Amino acid sequence: MTTKITNPILRGFNPDPSIIRVEDEYFLVTSTFEWFPGVQVHTSRDLAHWRTTGQILDRSAQLDMKGIPDSCGVWAPCLSYDKGTFYLVYSNVRSFDGPWKDTPNYLVTSHSINGPWSDPIYLNSNGFDGSLFHDKDGKKWLVNMLVDHRGGKFFGGIQLQEWNEKSGELVGETHHIFNGTELGCTEGPHLYCRNGWYYLVLAEGGTEYNHAVTVARAKNITGPYELHPHNPIVKASPNAFFQRTGHADFVETQSGEWYIVYLGSRPLMPAKRCTLGRETLIEQLFWEDDWPYLANADKNTRQTIPAPDLVLHPYPAIATKDNFNTSKLAPCWQSLRIPADETWMSLAERPGYLRLKGRESPSSTHEQSLIARRLQSFDVIAACQMEFAPTSFQQMAGIICYYNTNHYIYFHATSDEADSTLNQLHLIEVINGVLFEPMPEKISYPKTQPVYLQLTWQRDELQFYYSLTNEPESWIKCGPLRDGSVLSDDFVRDGGHKYRAAFTGAFIGLCCQDFTGRKTHADFDWFSYEDLSQ
Repeated sequence: MTTKITNPILRGFNPDPSIIRVEDEYFLVTSTFEWFPGVQVHTSRDLAHWRTTGQILDRSAQLDMKGIPDSCGVWAPCLSYDKGTFYLVYSNVRSFDGPWKDTPNYLVTSHSINGPWSDPIYLNSNGFDGSLFHDKDGKKWLVNMLVDHRGGKFFGGIQLQEWNEKSGELVGETHHIFNGTELGCTEGPHLYCRNGWYYLVLAEGGTEYNHAVTVARAKNITGPYELHPHNPIVKASPNAFFQRTGHADFVETQSGEWYIVYLGSRPLMPAKRCTLGRETLIEQLFWEDDWPYLANADKNTRQTIPAPDLVLHPYPAIATKDNFNTSKLAPCWQSLRIPADETWMSLAERPGYLRLKGRESPSSTHEQSLIARRLQSFDVIAACQMEFAPTSFQQMAGIICYYNTNHYIYFHATSDEADSTLNQLHLIEVINGVLFEPMPEKISYPKTQPVYLQLTWQRDELQFYYSLTNEPESWIKCGPLRDGSVLSDDFVRDGGHKYRAAFTGAFIGLCCQDFTGRKTHADFDWFSYEDLSQ
């Protein structure tokens, strides 16, 4: 038996958790925004140990994100299960900045969490954060927040409408069931039924440092809903270890214990920047007078909590090195906005290598040749071996630390214009959409030779290295120490001004560009990622 659960249970960018239990297994999904495939799936048998098994929305017919702005795409997926079928409701947000919000909502189904999942059923576009509630009388209800553009209000409360499974349509009257509390920014609704009460669990206060979880209940699903006497039930105090806590979901164990999952962040102080993004946390719940309460009375989140009365079920450790010798990418890898297909990414053309065919820039919202994995620790080392033979300064490939199209730090090779037999290593930094070159020296190496690229990321300090032999003493420091904390939603939102939508987290990736249109490729023999804090 395990006695403790350590928070966060999902480290790195994994916000908006939605959790269910099906018999003895727990399934939890999280938002992916512009990263493809959409909707991360995580599984557990003891709530303490989790593994990421993949993503649900794995084809363009389910998720068309080409051209969407940064931090749009998949918001707040809700997973549910009823009579042998899994249901997933999700938003594919197409615009957010400005007066209008384009937020189409869809539903897909499957008889297995591993798919195949159906083509999407369109639901509505009048808000986001939709969830499907399966009532005991067999009716199914969609609940979502309402976008109200009038008078600059934006958050228009919570609405409810029945969904007819046979027709695949929303039917009947739309019920406006909740206006929100004084915290404002009412979103992320989930419905539950227990002991004759319907419970409405909400995210409020905005998904920054005033984020919170509030609860209301009613005897009828359409209301009226009364407020919890001690709202909010989750709220981070200013000095708490975990900040920005909110957007919750409940789950009951086989033995009747209750837990709550929600998002939260670990900011780097004193700048209060969260490079790891919004992670998934868990806490205990108890019920008193038919109201849920956090087991931690101060409403903060503990770093360790008591585990449920379940058999310990750890998973094998994930390898620190990916040798690219499988037929498809490991679940940790995602691409931007579009599927990773053979038109630009191949594991087959040169077996044992990842081949990326150069396309658009890291600032493109359309067709990048980039795969990346989440930054999940404050102390990591990542490296790769690359072979690349560019013929133009407009052809580049290398390792990138990426937040969005206007914020990234890129260590790459390109052609040496003075000598066609050589490549040059460059370091560029794009912050608020402006390009800087913090490494004045240009390092050349033979075009026919593999190059090894490495980075160390320790809290806010980011340093790059290269080697031509990959021997322990051969790594050469490249460029000055960089501020990795700029790759955070806090910096992007507060320092970027015009790039207001910022809801993701930092990634480390491999990419290739070719502005000439020739699709010059780079081959990566391996990529390694080691968490030095373990």
